[in-house]
Amino acid sequence: MEDKIFLLVKVTIKTTHSNIHDAIQELQTETVLQVSSTPNVEVLQTKIIELNTKK
Repeated sequence: MEDKIFLLVKVTIKTTHSNIHDAIQELQTETVLQVSSTPNVEVLQTKIIELNTKK
């Protein structure tokens, strides 16, 4: 069976950015994400769903 699931990640940060949205954007673009397969679950694709914090 193939399906999609959402895993939430809590991240505590300290930043020199004056705007938290700049810090979020930097993390979204610079983070390398790895979710490993297990004997019973094959990971087909991972992706960070970006928050649109600035317009």
